[in-house]
Amino acid sequence: MVDKNNSVVVVGSGLMGTGIAHAFASSGYATVLVDTNAEALAKARKNIEDILDSGVKLGKLEAADAAAAKARLTTSTALADVPASASLLVETVSENLAVKQAVLKQAAELLGGDAILATNTSALSVTEIASVVSNPQRVIGMHFFNPVHKMKLVELVLAIATDEQTVATSRAWCDAINKISILVNESPGLTTSRMSAMLGNEAMWMLQEGTASAEDIDTALRMGFNHPMGPLELGDLTGWDTRLAVLKYLHSTLGEKFRPCPLIIKMVAAGRLGRKVGHGVYQYDDSGKRVPGSGLKGSNL
Repeated sequence: MVDKNNSVVVVGSGLMGTGIAHAFASSGYATVLVDTNAEALAKARKNIEDILDSGVKLGKLEAADAAAAKARLTTSTALADVPASASLLVETVSENLAVKQAVLKQAAELLGGDAILATNTSALSVTEIASVVSNPQRVIGMHFFNPVHKMKLVELVLAIATDEQTVATSRAWCDAINKISILVNESPGLTTSRMSAMLGNEAMWMLQEGTASAEDIDTALRMGFNHPMGPLELGDLTGWDTRLAVLKYLHSTLGEKFRPCPLIIKMVAAGRLGRKVGHGVYQYDDSGKRVPGSGLKGSNL
């Protein structure tokens, strides 16, 4: 168990950074959320407070515990201002190698040598990200899943230099925030992204070929395999532009079985990226709810 006196730094206040900061603050750890965009930080803090307040309303969290979690969370627009005593830093900035390297290089210079430096990347090489750090043995991939406050899994990704102590301590951190961790040797797509990309791509091939409607393909996975969400619904949630980028990367590294379905390419070109724009495989209303009967069918592609 990680001592409650340890503190955490989360860099990047997007969807994942918000969820990760909430996970640590609500589990009893002083947490600093960092982003150069003050407006984004304010939005992230409000979202975290909303999650905590919702927990109280649903009876899953005591009001005093929610208040304590809010008090443990602080924000900063400069990484240089975070406490040097922090034991863990998790970066969740954009999927850009140079940006991630810059964050970890600065963090390595600011934090003590025993602090773990984690990246939430799901696609980039952790070994390459760690290459700019003088002691890369303390760098590890810590891949969380959205929404973080509901999803239990964390993939711990081992770079070529990651040492056993970093692995053991990272697993202890996952235990401390009530997450299940698995170990993955660095590989394109890790475990989950690789399987999810394959499943979503195959679902789009079936849709393009007219094998079944979008609704029926998603129902097959939900009812036949007990998946909480069908592969086309999930693609709309993730964004087909993101899905296409992952498939292109996996195709280039792992071969023909990951060649993107032409329908995905067509949808991205048409701007039908998914829920975030109101239209993907399905259409969504202004509140983000799916419009009944709006799914694509083989006959209208």
